[in-house]
Amino acid sequence: MEATVHIVDDDPAVRTALARLCRAEGLAAVEHADAAGLADATLVRRPACIVLDVRLSGENGLAVQDALRNAGSDVPVVFLTGNGTIPMTVRAMRGGAVEFLTKPVEDHVLIDAVQRAIEIDRVSVEGKRAHLALTERYASLNDRERDVMGYVIGGLMNKQIAGELGLAEITAKVHKRRVMEKMGARSLPDLVRMAEQLGIATRRHR
Repeated sequence: MEATVHIVDDDPAVRTALARLCRAEGLAAVEHADAAGLADATLVRRPACIVLDVRLSGENGLAVQDALRNAGSDVPVVFLTGNGTIPMTVRAMRGGAVEFLTKPVEDHVLIDAVQRAIEIDRVSVEGKRAHLALTERYASLNDRERDVMGYVIGGLMNKQIAGELGLAEITAKVHKRRVMEKMGARSLPDLVRMAEQLGIATRRHR
């Protein structure tokens, strides 16, 4: 998926120049004169990053960063400023900024920072999608299959699981097979790793 760079700067000439630079690198660029609606806009297409001017008309870029985080946005930010200070840099980096660059910035330096930010977001987005898919697979298990899964990851054999649940051994074996199939697990260690990611507690032999 094509990555998107959201450029937030109140200077039209700067926005246009930055957008042109990003597009020349094969990136989609969206220009913003201010931060209004930025949190919603950054959720439309991912992976993405935000190139944010520290000094905006009537706004402070650092405050915008805080507002984005408070709104639940985790899109990486690359700051640009004409007059940066150490306290500003520290605050930006503590807030999760990928880079804090001083204008004028060389094209390759800015693009390097943007590419790093996009890669961070790409990894984050892929991780969230994978976790969501895993959660949906677990949700597809019925109550009995979840019970069986708990015992399977606890290391119990089919006969032991059957005894714990009052089932025939062949029935426990069938449930176990269905759990493996629905979860998409290729092996027991694979299923254990999935359970750890979901925070599922193991069940032990009484």
